[in-house]
Amino acid sequence: MNGQMMQQPLLISSLIVHAERHHGDREIVSRRVEGDIHRTTYRELAARSRRMAKALAALGVGMGDRVATLAWNGYRHMELYYAVSGSGAVLHTLNPRLHPDQLAYIVNHADDAVLCFDLTFLPLVAAVAPRLASVRHFVAMTDRAHLPADAAKIPNLLVYDELVDAQDDRFDWPVFDENTASSLCYTSGTTGNPKGVLYSHRSTVLHTYAGALPDALNCSSADAILPVVPMFHVNAWGLPYIGCMVGAKLVFPGPGLDGKSLYELFESEGVTLSAGVPTVWQGLLAHVEGHGLKFSTMKRTVIGGSACPPAMIRTFGDKYGVHVLHAWGMTEMSPLGTVCSFKAQHAALSQDERYEVMSKQGRAIYGVDMKVVDPQGREIPFGSEASGDLHVRGPWILSRYFKDEGGDPLEDGWFPTGDVARIDADGYMQITDRSKDVIKSGGEWIGSIDLENIAMAHPAVAMAACIAAKHPKWDERPLLVVVKKPGAELTKDELIAFYEGKIAKWWTPDDVVFVDAIPLGATGKMQKNKLRELFKDHRLPTA
Repeated sequence: MNGQMMQQPLLISSLIVHAERHHGDREIVSRRVEGDIHRTTYRELAARSRRMAKALAALGVGMGDRVATLAWNGYRHMELYYAVSGSGAVLHTLNPRLHPDQLAYIVNHADDAVLCFDLTFLPLVAAVAPRLASVRHFVAMTDRAHLPADAAKIPNLLVYDELVDAQDDRFDWPVFDENTASSLCYTSGTTGNPKGVLYSHRSTVLHTYAGALPDALNCSSADAILPVVPMFHVNAWGLPYIGCMVGAKLVFPGPGLDGKSLYELFESEGVTLSAGVPTVWQGLLAHVEGHGLKFSTMKRTVIGGSACPPAMIRTFGDKYGVHVLHAWGMTEMSPLGTVCSFKAQHAALSQDERYEVMSKQGRAIYGVDMKVVDPQGREIPFGSEASGDLHVRGPWILSRYFKDEGGDPLEDGWFPTGDVARIDADGYMQITDRSKDVIKSGGEWIGSIDLENIAMAHPAVAMAACIAAKHPKWDERPLLVVVKKPGAELTKDELIAFYEGKIAKWWTPDDVVFVDAIPLGATGKMQKNKLRELFKDHRLPTA
């Protein structure tokens, strides 16, 4: 017997319709590439999204066609989130930090029909445009007055605001199957070519519901949310959708991701919640600490993308009263998988014990099922001290890559994440390493993340990466690559001594190398593959 309830598809357009009707006056603030601060509302953004949807249709964009963006976080990019997906086309967010060869590969692989870009990326677009066989139109995301003269070198160039202004907003969002593709993101491609992850309207709306929950990102209409995480990085972790669902004020930083620019927006716009990767917060904290500043309104921040050092969690909490929500996910997961929110029994813990919980990536949000398996594929029970390969499944986790690249990625219906993790008795998951980054010393595993977190707790260390170095007896031993804070004095022996009593003695790094910078990937993660190549012939000191 079937239930007798309405069958209404879960479509992304319903989010902007809801925001317009119920939170129409709520403000959306953007720092523009043009240099000014732009203010609009959900009502105005919804109307412009409908006009842009009509403009895209006039350009011949139809159901399933891909529309690419090369853009910062801003109101025009937000309009495209809804104009493209809401009309039945597929929004394809491009990461401008990728190598031009990778960008050209991705655009051609996706068969993008239109490419919309912020003026920051005009030189990049001009350089790759001749190689983009499928792109029929290039759209500069600005107005005619700000269009530079050298934009003429780009073929079939259109101006975003002119496209919007040429249409009225009389447009009904089409209704179609909720499993229709909505947006496309590519993995960072650290090994081989990037692969596409094709989200659906259903998966996106379900992910939005789950992400807004109190035990997840805990978002409401009372919040002012500033996503530092780019809208080209897994749809800014879902925050542009969550904002519409709950009616939160949105503050977009545009290209200003330095500590000073972010802090100014936090204070001037009353930001209560932000989200980003650890490397961004290092810059913000350096600015705040260096100028003796405090946060007036920001109460919590979501940190993911890579493991957040416990020292950073403590600094935010103890010095600035900002609660860190440690989170984990992947492009293949839309991306939210876990968030480290407390359970009722944690109220009785000491502050140090609470920080110990917060250092974990957290527990699965509803909709994500996860397990850890040993090398033989046997599930390791929750509460075990053993680590294993982390597998996940759920309604917003991919089943296959775009165009079936790489064949079937699942194992018995589960997606192997490539992370090594353990899950405690309360269901809190902790990443101990990436499978390719584990250091195998004498047949035993050493987790590089634990060693990096200890180094990051040293007051003289700005950034630390731990990689495996070849060893004649033990096969591999830990090598620590460190960037010191400006003006800080620190020797190798002092840092190695800092590990005493904090880990098993045999885990202690054998050597430390100080460098000016650690290479970062397109999403702000440390590129350990480049470090391994750089130090592949490194000779460890002999005992």
